[in-house]
This record gives sequence, C-alpha cells and structure tokens, in this order.
Amino acid sequence: MKKIYTLIFVLVAIAGQAQYKYGLKVTNLQEYKHSVKLNPNKELIDLEKFIPGIVLDIRYATTNNFTGEKIYDLAKAYARKPVAEALKRAQAELQKQGLGIKVYDAYRPYKATVRFYEVYKDTTYVASPYRGSRHNRGCAIDMTLINLKTGEELKMPTGYDSFQKEAWPSTPVKDPEARKNRALIIDVMRKQGFKVNGSEWWHYDFTGWKNYEVLDIDFEQL
Repeated sequence: MKKIYTLIFVLVAIAGQAQYKYGLKVTNLQEYKHSVKLNPNKELIDLEKFIPGIVLDIRYATTNNFTGEKIYDLAKAYARKPVAEALKRAQAELQKQGLGIKVYDAYRPYKATVRFYEVYKDTTYVASPYRGSRHNRGCAIDMTLINLKTGEELKMPTGYDSFQKEAWPSTPVKDPEARKNRALIIDVMRKQGFKVNGSEWWHYDFTGWKNYEVLDIDFEQL
C-alpha cells in the first residue's frame, strides 16, 4: 500500500509540474517540500538569518535594476543549504580582512528569469528560459565585497548588472584597486566551491548546481 501511495504522489507531482511556453518543467512548492524531506540539503536557507553580518541589497525588489521594474515583492535572499554553508565560510574568511559580503541576488523564481529574457534577450547576460538559471536552482549568488567599518562597496571594474565586456572576469583591468578586488572576490569564492560567471564578475555558481531542480516558488511561500 505504501508503494502505491508513493507512486500516486510521484505521478501527481509530474503532472503538476508547471509547463511554461518555453517548454521547461519546473518544481513547485509541494514538490519542493517533498524533495527536502528526502534530501535536507535541498532546503532553501534564508541567508540573512543564517550568515551573521551579511548585507542584502536585493536590486530586483526595487526598480534599480536593468529592467526598471520591481520584480520581487520581498527583499530576500535564499540559497540551497550547501550553498549557504559555503557562503558562510567565505564571509568568515573575508571578515579576517575587515571585509564582508553584500548580496544583490540569490535564489530567483523561474518566472523572474522568463521576465528578464523577455526584457533583454541576449543570453550572454540573462539566462535562457529554455534551460533555466542556476539562480532558479538556488545555486548562484550575485554579490560584491564591502568594507566592514564603513559599509562601502569595494571598487570593482563595473557596477552590478553591467552589460559590458568590462564586466567579464577575463577582461584586463587597468585600475590596480579594481583589479585587486576582483581577483580577491573570485579567489575567495573559488576556495569555497564557487565558479565565477564568464560575463559577470559578481555572479558565482556553486559547483554542485546540477544536483538541484529549477524552482518557481515565490519568497512569500518560503
């Protein structure tokens, strides 16, 4: 009987997966909760509560972003448990240097990725809705570094969400301060299992992202 109930749940879950116009099936709240029971590492962790001293500047909860629209109703940052733990270790390492992490974005509902693509279709800078984003999997962090005493951001090659080649981590940087800071953030995150995105110095993908599903769960539901 238990096997029958399990089979029924699986079939219902498959049927209930959201089917979008781009053909990608994504995981909803019910399916997410079931996956967490099976694997606690899949839990989305509230970074502000989990990492002491972390600063949030969630641009998509404001109109101060490339879309000019308010995408999120809440200024929150979530990440899968191993991602949150790795980011916490990075924060601890940076604190020894009087520095800290400011998060611009973390877990991102799939519907937001769809909106980004519809506003700006260049997949050099926005994820394809046909595959989903690593943000949608709860395995990507958009961030910068701050001075803990002043709260000011460290100088970087560009601002956040700059759709310019200067934002690429491979682009040579003339300014020695910006070059040093970019190298530091990339190195600290690499040590904790993150890889910098090829076109965004601020975007870091957790190396185990393939183990997690694309989600479309609003912050209010978490």
